Amino acid sequence: MIMATPTPEKLLEFIKEKNVKWVDLQFMDIPGYIQHITIPSYTLKEEDFTDGIGKLDGSSIKGFKSIFESDMRMFPDPNTCAVLPWTDNTPHKTLRLICDLYDAFGGPRFTRDPRYIAQKAEEAVKKAGFDVSYWGPELEFFVFDSFKLLPSFSTARDAWSGTGYEIQSKEAPWSHTSGINHPIRFKEGYYPAPPQDTLVDLRNEITGQLYDYFNIICDAHHHEVATAGQCEIDMKYDTLTKMADNVLTYKNVVKNVAYHMKMIATFMPKPIFGDNASGMHIHQSLWKGMNGSSHNTFYDPDDEYAEISQTCRYYIGGLMEHSRALCAITSPTTNSYKRLVPGYEAPVYIAWSKRNRSASIRVPVYEKGKEAPKRIEFRPPDTSCNIYYAFAALTAAGLDGIKKKMDPGNPCDENIYHLTAERRHEMGIKECPGSLQEALDELETDRKFLESIFPGDAIDMWIELKSEEYKQNSIRPTPFEFYQYFDI
Repeated sequence: MIMATPTPEKLLEFIKEKNVKWVDLQFMDIPGYIQHITIPSYTLKEEDFTDGIGKLDGSSIKGFKSIFESDMRMFPDPNTCAVLPWTDNTPHKTLRLICDLYDAFGGPRFTRDPRYIAQKAEEAVKKAGFDVSYWGPELEFFVFDSFKLLPSFSTARDAWSGTGYEIQSKEAPWSHTSGINHPIRFKEGYYPAPPQDTLVDLRNEITGQLYDYFNIICDAHHHEVATAGQCEIDMKYDTLTKMADNVLTYKNVVKNVAYHMKMIATFMPKPIFGDNASGMHIHQSLWKGMNGSSHNTFYDPDDEYAEISQTCRYYIGGLMEHSRALCAITSPTTNSYKRLVPGYEAPVYIAWSKRNRSASIRVPVYEKGKEAPKRIEFRPPDTSCNIYYAFAALTAAGLDGIKKKMDPGNPCDENIYHLTAERRHEMGIKECPGSLQEALDELETDRKFLESIFPGDAIDMWIELKSEEYKQNSIRPTPFEFYQYFDI
């Protein structure tokens, strides 16, 4: 249920025509969670799109406002309108609108609004002499039959009386239903056919809803490498802010479809020890010209190695130069660094190559002599990141590389996981940070490249929030720490 050229006037007509009862105003907070408020559809007015809706207490959203400056306004973007599929054909049909956030009392854009920073990144692309950047993230996630914190939710924080967790999946080797299914062994979940792959219908439903209700085109879906319900659904590339909006939508749809099918989905990077984690490889390219005259600046048919241009090489150089700082934004949780370890196909080593998935930056070479598909893939990010911030940070790094003509050095066409530490040192291959705190330290010392897009207060708040998160996750002993150290 999609509208063409949804002006505010047409949108209000659509609401009446389709008997929409509610309007869901959505935005993303700084850590990357979807926030929302629902209003009756009859209260939405045409001037709300130009004057904003004063329904947001910024002091109640982490990282937004202090209590003495809490009033904020939400400006719905009519281009993001869509009926939420799980409310269609119900008495509570609801229309979704993603909002831009402003300070109250006629104030300007809220400088830390993630969507605003993504829009600033698109402006930076144009200022650098390009017309558009295209983005194609590959989101992986797990779908479990159930997840429980034991013996209760509160003991996960204060574990004096005993705590743990339990994951149930009909696909898992430890499943309670292992007598009637074909479990997927650890690291053997890539492309198995049903009945081992039990989630085909769920992925079909997600993919269908993304297209039918949100006009999001998906190229394919499949089971991923890990056991116990690891999935991937690939969206067709789009422009920066639009794709970030699509990721917000994607995560919302995945969680709701799983919920309505009596399962639970998570974008936590590493929920299962001993198996592959969920990443989010991000494909990106820069284009000049519009419509029929556009051309991909990353493509050079005369380049013998991978048909990439010098512009592309400089962009790669910028990503490599700032990779360790970027991890603080693209891999922003303590759990992210349970994924970024050798042995599980995670991109630990900062290098570039064609085809080589052991390098952190890969140039896909499926086709030869074709301009449109030429792109680079940045592999360290995971799905716990704030997608607007992540795209903006990668843009800043790549443009910095182009501006300063950063040479990425020679590509590495070897399996980096099998190289000795001495050999990696000889080749100048560095590693991604080993912890969130290490990544934040890198960001603190290497943040200038972000300042063409990110306001200083946004970087400061990110470091403050994530440093506190690291502290809180570091001061509590875990069951494994007792196992490891109790008899020391």
